[in-house]
Amino acid sequence: MSYADLNGLSLYYEEHGSGEPLVLLHGGIGAGEMFGAILPELSANRRVIAVDLQGHGRTADVDRPFRPETMADDIAALIEHLGLPQADVMGYSLGGMVALRMAIQHPQRVRRLVLVSIGFKRAGSHPEVVEAMDQFSPELADVLKQSPLYERYSRLAPRVEAWPVLIAKTSGLLNDDYDWTAETERLETPTMLVYADADSVRPAHIVEFYGLLGGGLRDASWDGSLRPTARLAILPGTTHYDIYASPALAPAVIPFLDARAADPA
Repeated sequence: MSYADLNGLSLYYEEHGSGEPLVLLHGGIGAGEMFGAILPELSANRRVIAVDLQGHGRTADVDRPFRPETMADDIAALIEHLGLPQADVMGYSLGGMVALRMAIQHPQRVRRLVLVSIGFKRAGSHPEVVEAMDQFSPELADVLKQSPLYERYSRLAPRVEAWPVLIAKTSGLLNDDYDWTAETERLETPTMLVYADADSVRPAHIVEFYGLLGGGLRDASWDGSLRPTARLAILPGTTHYDIYASPALAPAVIPFLDARAADPA
């Protein structure tokens, strides 16, 4: 358990196991410990670095909005701080958005990329999900104190009284109508997309995302020689809200992460 002082932030992270480095990035209003159920399997043969993002978990907030772009700069700085030329990066929900921005803004730092349950634009989510994002407001801070989200935050946060700030900044994040289509289409980092079969992201958007990465555009040929670099997995019996702890997640991504940089996915 360590802190790295970078970009005006004291960023909390934990390391588990040894081998090729894998950075894990959690979902919104969460913490690195969200991956506890799959951490033993992921760290069995690799060095896993589980991070608490700005204002989440044990990382105290600083005076700036929640933006995937700035959080991505934090993670790139952490990789440099650890003396690593690059690392695999796996992110879920908010963490997936940060991971995608990492590959866009700092491609030299990302060997392989795993994005769990995210869209490349806000409109990629189901309409009712977008509506819920619109309705997420700072006034929900008191109501959400009755949720498991607050239990985790109150247990880990260095300043529990900052809870309303976390909710207010999360509201600003959720209301940002982002669209990273052009940047995603230019992405060269080997990437795996993972979704629940009952995800908050629309199936049509999942297919579009995979297509932007070069997947699903043609037959792979009988010998697999035309197989795309990108990989897509749909985990059965899961939703956006539990996929990060699914027993199927680690076995789905490990073969992709184990591939060498020059190998196809």
